[in-house]
Amino acid sequence: MKTLLITGGAGFIGSHVVRHFVRQYPEYRIINLDSLTYAGNLENLADVASDSNYCFEQADIRDFDHLCAIFQQHGIEGVIHLAAESHVDRSILEPFLFAQTNIMGTLNLLEAARRAWCGNWQGRLFYHISTDEVYGSLPLERARAEAPYGPGAFREDTPYAPHSPYSASKAGADHLVRAYHDTYGLPVVVSNCSNNYGPCQYPEKLIPQTISKLLHGQPVPVYGDGMNVRDWLYVQDHVEAIDLVFHRGRVGETYNIGGFGECPNITLVRKIAALTDVLLGRPGGTGEKLITYVKDRPGHDLRYAIDSAKIGSELGWRPRTGFEKGLESTVRWFLEHPERL
Repeated sequence: MKTLLITGGAGFIGSHVVRHFVRQYPEYRIINLDSLTYAGNLENLADVASDSNYCFEQADIRDFDHLCAIFQQHGIEGVIHLAAESHVDRSILEPFLFAQTNIMGTLNLLEAARRAWCGNWQGRLFYHISTDEVYGSLPLERARAEAPYGPGAFREDTPYAPHSPYSASKAGADHLVRAYHDTYGLPVVVSNCSNNYGPCQYPEKLIPQTISKLLHGQPVPVYGDGMNVRDWLYVQDHVEAIDLVFHRGRVGETYNIGGFGECPNITLVRKIAALTDVLLGRPGGTGEKLITYVKDRPGHDLRYAIDSAKIGSELGWRPRTGFEKGLESTVRWFLEHPERL
């Protein structure tokens, strides 16, 4: 039985990854490591909590000794590392926390893995999951509705140019992962994904926050002029990509994972407002009247877009969920689970 450690497994993306691996690979033993901060919720995994191949460990990746003990106790053979502080707005307010968790926490995991595996790399893998934000910003004038992604999209060889404490901390973690591969030979893969969305996302993020405001008839804040563009990736499509990269990705390589769903923030918010009106039986235009433009946040990147050609050509992956379908499914889920908003 292969023993796999998934960090941040009680969070949004992590819980979907844990559930997938528990159910898809009953021959694996899945260790879910999470410190259960405000964004971690074990209710996300209530449906697999009693499965025989699932185990939960409450631990903080900033605690090196605890990590070493977990590697020793469970005989960890693979790591899928998702644990991170991830909200840009919070990083502006608490940059030290983001550096401590995302950089030092990743370093702790890398060193715990290196010591536990002790040069025996056969059958071992450290998979680090990162963000497209490490690449910085793309010019808005190049964002056009071209399939499957617009021109100038981030590639795996795009130079890093992070603009927020969050993206800088993730960039630092990426560099450490690659350094451990180059210096010690630790078998690693890295993936950089676009904005995820879907069920169970913590409501500080744009899509669930917008649904919450609309549901409660509150003003819906939109930064600046709302024309900042993001590429949206449905969480289950991301999970399937993670599965492929973990099992078939080439050691030492990076894979960019995008949703082929570029959309200006204001367009997204209007789509959510229209969907919410329909699903709640409200008159059309009710939600749009709540949209309120607010002062832009510092260092707000204009556009993100991912070129997913590499993972498509090497591993045969492409997103299966169209943006319109995924968005409707997400809005429906949150309206059916208002306690999660």
